[in-house]
Amino acid sequence: MTSGADASLLLTGGHVYSPEDPFASAMLVAGGRIAWIGDDAGAQLYAADAHEVVDLRGAWVAPAFVDAHVHLTSTGLALTGLDLSAADSLAACLRMIREAAAGMPERGGILLGHGWDDTAWPEGRPPTTAEVDGCVGDLPAYLSRVDVHSALASTALRAQVPSAAAEDGWSSEGPVARAAHHALREAALRAVDAQQRARVQRAALHTAAARGIASLHENAGPTISSAEDLLDALDLGRQDSMPEVIGYWGQLHGQEAVRDLGARGAAGDLFVDGSIGSHTACLSAPYVDADPVTTGAAYLTAEDVASHVAASTLAGQQAGFHVIGDGATRIVTDGLRLAAAEVGSDALRTARHRLEHLEMPDDEGLALLADLGVVASVQPAFDAAWGGSHGMYAQRLGAERAATLNPFAPMLARGVVLALGSDAPVTPLDPWGSVRAAAWHTREGYRISVRAAFAAHTRGGRRAARDEGRQPGVLAVGSPATYAVWEPGPLVVQAPDGRVAAWSTDPRSGTPPLPDLSSGAPQCWRTVRDGVTIYDSGDLT
Repeated sequence: MTSGADASLLLTGGHVYSPEDPFASAMLVAGGRIAWIGDDAGAQLYAADAHEVVDLRGAWVAPAFVDAHVHLTSTGLALTGLDLSAADSLAACLRMIREAAAGMPERGGILLGHGWDDTAWPEGRPPTTAEVDGCVGDLPAYLSRVDVHSALASTALRAQVPSAAAEDGWSSEGPVARAAHHALREAALRAVDAQQRARVQRAALHTAAARGIASLHENAGPTISSAEDLLDALDLGRQDSMPEVIGYWGQLHGQEAVRDLGARGAAGDLFVDGSIGSHTACLSAPYVDADPVTTGAAYLTAEDVASHVAASTLAGQQAGFHVIGDGATRIVTDGLRLAAAEVGSDALRTARHRLEHLEMPDDEGLALLADLGVVASVQPAFDAAWGGSHGMYAQRLGAERAATLNPFAPMLARGVVLALGSDAPVTPLDPWGSVRAAAWHTREGYRISVRAAFAAHTRGGRRAARDEGRQPGVLAVGSPATYAVWEPGPLVVQAPDGRVAAWSTDPRSGTPPLPDLSSGAPQCWRTVRDGVTIYDSGDLT
């Protein structure tokens, strides 16, 4: 197998997803770039001079995915450690915690786990601190909820951070949230040393590559990770055997830190609010299931947003925020208007700021975002996991409000640029799952075509990072050879409402087909970054 960027590779006998030729079956890679795209007959002109010729045997070649929102260390910890996402009841969750604690060394260490979600459990509640202590004894334990906006913490861990008891969101009896959660999470992650961090980040990157992802946007920040964590991730992403890592540092007025760290902007998880599952997303009206009554949390004001966006714009950096609730969205849009009045709308458009999640925008807000060129970095898997008339969103917000979440089709209709991601470990590194979730949204009017979703998970991610000049996210002559090869299978054109149309063989259609996702997703055979193979299943050898 030829994997070096300087070698030439000719792929033939497959399907190449390219805007240059909707019926291409072959592609030549030379010097890490795409040198030619065409049919098998034309490929014969290059076969004698290529270092390697590979018969695709009907496989499908397309731009590699970009995951526009990840947390590598937390993802790696979930992949290699205690993953509580499979717990379907309180009893099952406690059993998994007990078994993991029993396997820990007798002295030292901390039990880290992630992924519990009590909204579907028959018991209807999360574990108490006493129940966690009953499983782990005097072992420090930090067990984050699926949304990572609240966590279970053992008494031993709480004792390490006595000041957390005075913070907002503290509970001695159950999960902690808000500032108290941030304090305990910081203490827990300090227990992850450099060696373990490198191991789990590598695990996350290897998993991403095996799923056709060649670039990831790491959303770091002082309240959720550390500068060392981000620097390690960026260093790994510079290795040609790994997916690329693009870093964001979510710190208010953190423009100088962004320059020092080599990040793209003071963006990402700069929290305007929390999450719906933890009752901390900022809403304009109360949650229907919260006791005591609450509208969630607002961590920033419109003035905070405005000053941060203006400073980032003047520094030539991207700004961005974690925003979920409609109340938080209003704070952000008000702040953007103030920033535009200060530095000018054209300057904001050039900066291409971004919003993470953006689950509850209204039509007026979408019009503003489109006008100012703000990218929406969204996670369709959230709707697949928690949408619908009986999902977590409906439990927290009521069915009527829940039906307004994640309006992908209206976003595109308004002209908002979409970039798809996973927010791993909140949802898995599963790009085809995200594409499918966007096309099969629980609300029919919010569905987008598979083609639009695929573009948002490839080209959209490049645009979100202001990277399309270097990596356009399409397969075209002269572009970097960053692509994935997928196993053979049916290729179709998918309509936004779920209908499947057979691929027309009429050249006038000009519509390249995509894998049929109605019955599952294809398996990745190879992932290539700038001409270098970063994952190979062995099926092409």
